[in-house]
Amino acid sequence: MSNGRVSDVLIIGAGVIGLSIARALNKRGVRNIMIIERGSVGGEASHAAAGMLAPQCEADAQDDFFRFCRGSNRFYPLLSWQLRAETGIDIELDRSGTLFAAFTDEDVAEIRRRFEWQRSAGLTVEHLMAEEVLKMEPNLSPNVREALYFPHDTQVENRKLVAALKKYAEINGITVRQYTEIKALIADNNHVAGAASASEKFHARTTVLAAGAWTPFIKFRESAIPVDVKPVRGQMICFDPGERLFRKVIYTPRGYVVPRADGRVLCGATVENKGFDKLVTKEGIEKLRHNAAEISPAFSSLEISDSWAGLRPASPDGLPVLGELPDISGLIVATGHYRNGILLAPITAEIVADYIARGVRSEFFDIFGPQRFRTAATV
Repeated sequence: MSNGRVSDVLIIGAGVIGLSIARALNKRGVRNIMIIERGSVGGEASHAAAGMLAPQCEADAQDDFFRFCRGSNRFYPLLSWQLRAETGIDIELDRSGTLFAAFTDEDVAEIRRRFEWQRSAGLTVEHLMAEEVLKMEPNLSPNVREALYFPHDTQVENRKLVAALKKYAEINGITVRQYTEIKALIADNNHVAGAASASEKFHARTTVLAAGAWTPFIKFRESAIPVDVKPVRGQMICFDPGERLFRKVIYTPRGYVVPRADGRVLCGATVENKGFDKLVTKEGIEKLRHNAAEISPAFSSLEISDSWAGLRPASPDGLPVLGELPDISGLIVATGHYRNGILLAPITAEIVADYIARGVRSEFFDIFGPQRFRTAATV
């Protein structure tokens, strides 16, 4: 049966990507927006994330993906201020910066290589020796050898970000349907005219597919959507030491710690191909604790206060999947953000909303569009 309503835009998925797109559309004057979510709002990868905004720390080269990540990071200061004004929720954007700490010969070689290319590219980065690092973060392990300091790589409280985006939707009349699993897109020849659950149809002029790791379960004309996204499990642990151990995010090639404003410290994260299994395992916890203890001996004596796992949506090349599907109209895909969903939510929302509301097509639709997989398959 049909719900009898035709939305201007139907968004499948109420994670940080879908919620951000809805807000960006609303700010461009689109009013009839519906979001459909198979579970609870922001309850999957967006909830499980650490909230790191670290385009420089994790970049291997000055490529299109780095440019995309860095561009999105620049939205956060204004976004933080706007969301607080719009919703009263502080998303706790922490601009203390990120340290890439080196503990091994391989780490030292990596940070020196990274320092050279980023400095040559005119990026802001500082190379620190051990005594400088420990002066900056006294609770780091004395085994630290060197570090890079990225003042523009920051963090945000991702769960408060989701809460703010959800409240924005409520305040602005954006309809959100939770616990409604979309099974298929409604086909009108080669045009997508909405989506259907097992019992309802939701008609729309434009549909946005932001379903994360669950994208392949949604069918079009009895076949799976040709977007190959798979879940990659990430386990996390949390400590609550009762005091602020660090001021900055600390990153290594083996793990990271993210200090929150309330004193908690998040430690992550595993990278596991386990399908849709979100189990927190003994092996995962032990690995994370070991990585945390390398960063600081303080973690060796602390009890784990919480643990969880999430499923990151990963494409075959690890890059986002954004834009139109070849030969299918009325549908925009926004998925595959893998380990960067929080970071990339603002720029994804901007380019998708600009295209839908204003007809402005971003170059990133060509760079990260789903057509690249079809091209690769024919080469």
